[in-house]
Amino acid sequence: MANIELELNPIDFITIGTIGPKGQRMFHLQAGRDDEIVALTIEKEQASALGDAIRELLDDLDKRYAQPEGRTTFDFSRLNMDLREPIEPLFRVAQMGLGYDEDRNLVVLVAQELVVVDEDESREAVEPGIVRMWCSRSQMAALSAHALQIVQSGRPDPKLNGRIVYYWT
Repeated sequence: MANIELELNPIDFITIGTIGPKGQRMFHLQAGRDDEIVALTIEKEQASALGDAIRELLDDLDKRYAQPEGRTTFDFSRLNMDLREPIEPLFRVAQMGLGYDEDRNLVVLVAQELVVVDEDESREAVEPGIVRMWCSRSQMAALSAHALQIVQSGRPDPKLNGRIVYYWT
């Protein structure tokens, strides 16, 4: 398996979007720099957790470091948060992490590929793909708000998860 390692530093845009009807939506994390667009498949729960984690990180950063571009006054309505074509996922994400570069005032979102190992393969022999997306704090604030909005726009009872539930009394 080829080891993918991409660095989008810095990104021009980042978003989360879905394809498909409610109950069957596929969630995608997408970012781009210049003419390069990278799409990754994520789970609904990952989108929700990422939105919450970004919000917590930004709250902490706002307390510790001055915000030059003023997160609270940034006009998010100017941003295009739609997925861009082509939407060809590079891989399914297993885990994500966030970091902060104080010198550059950039947040990095690191996504690691979900690796499924065959019975005859060694887990150590397979290196998961990695994508690093360097974003401004305003871009991350917009991503957080948008991710939570996308997650909430699903079915009224997401616990049903598209399944028929039978109850016997």
